[in-house]
Amino acid sequence: MKVDVVHIDDCPNWVTAGDRVRAALDALGMVDVPVGYVLLRTPEEASEVVFAGSPTILLDGQDAFASGGSTTDLACRVYMTDTGLAGLPSVRQIEDTIRDRLA
Repeated sequence: MKVDVVHIDDCPNWVTAGDRVRAALDALGMVDVPVGYVLLRTPEEASEVVFAGSPTILLDGQDAFASGGSTTDLACRVYMTDTGLAGLPSVRQIEDTIRDRLA
């Protein structure tokens, strides 16, 4: 599985998103799967990848939390979590999504 965190430089959540992705992979026994990072600097770069705001977590090139939208705006993303809206998904949400992709 290829895993990437697509982000913008000003996003306050991309580092923690990467940490949570790493924790989810480790919890699932996928310790050898690296987490890649893709920094977007321009709207043109955003148009060339799957991007729905920063951070976007990609599993094999697909948005792990696809909401049907994409953007070329270099903006932050909001996720629905068990505790309401947040700037990134929980480790459990990431684990569940990875598990679903592997099924």
